[in-house]
Amino acid sequence: ISNSEGDLLFLLDSSGSVSYYEFSRVKEFMWDLVRPFSFGPKDVQTSIIHISTTPTMEFPFDRYLSSGTLQQAIRDTQQLMGDTNTGKALSYAKEKFFSDEAGARPDVPKVLVWVTDGFSTDDISEPMQLLKDMGVTVFIVSTGRGNYLELSAAASQPPEKHLHFVDVDDLPIITKELRDAILDVIQANRLHAVDITSSSFRLMWPKLLSQETDYYTLEYAPIDDLARKRTQQVSGAHTSLTLSNLAPETTYEVALIPESNVHYFPPQTTRVTTLAEEISPAQVLISESGPYSFHVSWAPTLDSVIGYQVLYGPLPGNSVELLEVDGEHNSTVVENLAPNTTYLVTVTAIYKSGKEKSLSAKACTQE
Repeated sequence: ISNSEGDLLFLLDSSGSVSYYEFSRVKEFMWDLVRPFSFGPKDVQTSIIHISTTPTMEFPFDRYLSSGTLQQAIRDTQQLMGDTNTGKALSYAKEKFFSDEAGARPDVPKVLVWVTDGFSTDDISEPMQLLKDMGVTVFIVSTGRGNYLELSAAASQPPEKHLHFVDVDDLPIITKELRDAILDVIQANRLHAVDITSSSFRLMWPKLLSQETDYYTLEYAPIDDLARKRTQQVSGAHTSLTLSNLAPETTYEVALIPESNVHYFPPQTTRVTTLAEEISPAQVLISESGPYSFHVSWAPTLDSVIGYQVLYGPLPGNSVELLEVDGEHNSTVVENLAPNTTYLVTVTAIYKSGKEKSLSAKACTQE
């Protein structure tokens, strides 16, 4: 996950109320949560603050800027024990979340993930509210019982999106949902892509322009062939646009340039990689079976497929016949068969790129 810029702070319960086993499971969860992100001064930066008798920063935001070094740093994090002074840790986080000393960056989204067994020995409501007032989005993961009312008030609203109660052994269940929610926060004010397929994606961006005379200039090109750049104008009223007829498994450089007579807005850029070609055939269906023939059909045709090969032969046996079908059709009749016989039918899609994809089905002729 690249082109996602934000400071992500883990508030980690390191007190004596957490067992060594629970602490190790939470560390695994933290790493799984951030593993797909790209790290760096233009991407995600991560820091950890321990909840203990005295709050302690494990490492600042700008220290570990690669997956390997961050993974090792999380593994090396040691439990401090002591009291569960969460309020103190939140006040400490408030000082550090926006400071150069801690490697935090101005004007990037701030996300706090508080992992707790549900208890605190001091008040959390006031320091948590101060953090939220400063623009921090707060997610809470409670691995204990905890006070639902207190924790739902502490989390960003709505609580059903920002508060999770889960047993420590079941943390992987919420990993993707929580990561997606964090990503929504980080990307809310940036150009980003959704609904990515092998030949299209939808771009989304924050509402910047409103004047009828304002518009966006959109430029996009494969990063390995920037000479093929395409440009189009988009109305200032729009905040999304779908690009189609793209090449599969290709990374595109996209730039959105706001053109306004009133304000200057810097261009927003992102990189989007299309998926591999759709799998075809997705299914093989046998119908209209008689003693000497049956009808074979498969998934709808794709522009990227130039033809299909249909191999069929009796089971058991080694004799195989071949039928070739052009890429515009998705069915054929197989004839001159033996009655009351089981056949193995394999349909292979031949792509323009030279790739192949096969799928098989069994078919029985009638007596």
